[in-house]
Amino acid sequence: MNASVCGICGFLTHARPAPDLDLARTARAMAETLHHRGPDADGVWVDGAEGVAFGHRRLSILDPSSEGAQPMVSRCERYVLTYNGEIYNFRELRTQLRGMGHTFRGHSDTEVLLEAISRWGPRGAAERSEGMFAFAVWDRRHRTLHLVRDRIGKKPLYYGRQNGIFFFGSELKAFRALPGFRPEVDRAALAQLIQFSYIPAPRSIFAGVYKLEPGTVVSVEAAKPNLPSSSQTFWSGREVAERGVAEVWRGTPDEAEEVLHELLRDSVERRMVADVPVGAFLSGGIDSSTVVALMQSMSDRRVRTFTVGFGEGAYDEAQHARAVAAHLGTDHTDLVVTPYQAREVIPLLPSLYDEPFADTSQIPTYLVSKLARQDVVVVLSGDGGDELFAGYDRYVRCMTRWRGLSLLPASLRTRVGEGMARIASRSWSQHGPRWLGRLDRVSEAFAASDVRDLFCRMNARCPNVADYVLGVRLVPSLFTESERWARLDHPLDWMMSMDLAGHLPEGILVKVDRASMGVSLEVRNPLLDHRVVELAWRLPRDLKLHRGEHKWLLRRVLERYVPRAIFERPKMGFGIPLGAWLRGPLRDWAEALLDEGRLEEGGYFEAAAVREAWHQHLAGWRDRRFLLWNILSFQAWLDDGMGSGSRSC
Repeated sequence: MNASVCGICGFLTHARPAPDLDLARTARAMAETLHHRGPDADGVWVDGAEGVAFGHRRLSILDPSSEGAQPMVSRCERYVLTYNGEIYNFRELRTQLRGMGHTFRGHSDTEVLLEAISRWGPRGAAERSEGMFAFAVWDRRHRTLHLVRDRIGKKPLYYGRQNGIFFFGSELKAFRALPGFRPEVDRAALAQLIQFSYIPAPRSIFAGVYKLEPGTVVSVEAAKPNLPSSSQTFWSGREVAERGVAEVWRGTPDEAEEVLHELLRDSVERRMVADVPVGAFLSGGIDSSTVVALMQSMSDRRVRTFTVGFGEGAYDEAQHARAVAAHLGTDHTDLVVTPYQAREVIPLLPSLYDEPFADTSQIPTYLVSKLARQDVVVVLSGDGGDELFAGYDRYVRCMTRWRGLSLLPASLRTRVGEGMARIASRSWSQHGPRWLGRLDRVSEAFAASDVRDLFCRMNARCPNVADYVLGVRLVPSLFTESERWARLDHPLDWMMSMDLAGHLPEGILVKVDRASMGVSLEVRNPLLDHRVVELAWRLPRDLKLHRGEHKWLLRRVLERYVPRAIFERPKMGFGIPLGAWLRGPLRDWAEALLDEGRLEEGGYFEAAAVREAWHQHLAGWRDRRFLLWNILSFQAWLDDGMGSGSRSC
């Protein structure tokens, strides 16, 4: 097998086709911007008559021979593929396709995917593929380009159109190699960044450039310049959630535990296959500990595990990871990061993340990826456990708060909330007692109309975004468009479905993808196998949140391998002490980016409002670290030449 974890790019020109040499040169230049995603090899394919060009960068994981070289043409010569990802059930698909008369030149999952496309079409192949993937396929017969992204959104894919050219790529930076590409900031996307710390699909930071949404196929016909000509969904997390709750598991808890255990074993085992060293991230929490425990139980060698921590106790997971590693007998490496080491990463973030991204755990994620890459090329991670098994404290916190608030008449809640907001908004308040600074967040809770509205407000880093971003009002998003919500009655189910659709693919998976691929490390997520996702949604709520205990069933699986006393601890974030750093070692850097003249010259922010938030944070009256980090991430990205790396932040 030849895995195809890498960077992909390409374009379809609707104008008069350029000479083959120009197409190839442009595709190669686009691919070169993605060198970090695939440092081992590259490839280009062009069709000058049709004006189509594909580029590819390859990170060799399994079988580094040329048999899986890309872009690849199908045996029937109808389809051309450039593909990023892993198809974990490729052997089963290969056997099935052989039974239908298909033959294979090599042993790569790329070729299996391509022949599956030849048999079932792009959508049918995606429906039958288990894994993580983003790919582009050119159908020569119908002169149509298809873009496909995996069910959960593990692998990124952007697309857009300018100057009569439809283009796509794993990262935005690939488009800078297109002649005449003009990046323009989308103010609505900027507003979403300030609200949520990330820019949710389908928007990107650039106007007219989009993220392909998970579980989706978009198609563009060469004869029609519209963008795109069609879009289809082959897997929907919303539908999975609705169906799972409607068809709830009817077995006993013991039976559910056994089924989950066996499915997780199979998922982990599939993701351990590689011809390069494989390890795992280990925080010492339930999710990563479960993954590592299953890995070690199926390995005849000590599994390599990696952790980073900080000296500050509230941010240091290293000690917990060491305890789990010692019990399981892994070959463990940890690094206690100094503030200086963490701050050294900050200038890398604009280019690394390609578009502004403001999850503070991006820094330790990059550091643990860099640590792991010294010894392995692939790691398994525990991402997804919180969203699938009710692991977040904020779920319970939201429901508890609403139970109290709902006891008050709506009119009284509104009046109290408005009064709190008026007090919090007065500029003189920053010189008063610190508890006044919390009133703005409390007033948001009182303004909520129901528990769903409260959850949406709690998830907004900046609910009053129009006060800070010039030229925008309320920007539509998953949190404001109720027609996109899963039809689920219980608040816990609904909150988990919102995270599966938003926070997980747009925040966590983006963070992990960019941080790991920035050092040419592949991350695999056993808990996000779509079969695990579908089973999790069928499980009754009390097997996830049981008498106040999060991840109850997952804990039972882990207890087969690790005593509860070792992994039982309060949930910790994976961030940095940002609030203190902004007042201390990062103060000069932040002050320069938040300079009033600089803000006014940029024309994106209301300078006076940003400066007031900055002064409030410095004074300790309000905790503005998340709002400020969102703004600083954008300012640093601008200073870097919009993520091109042309300037240092």
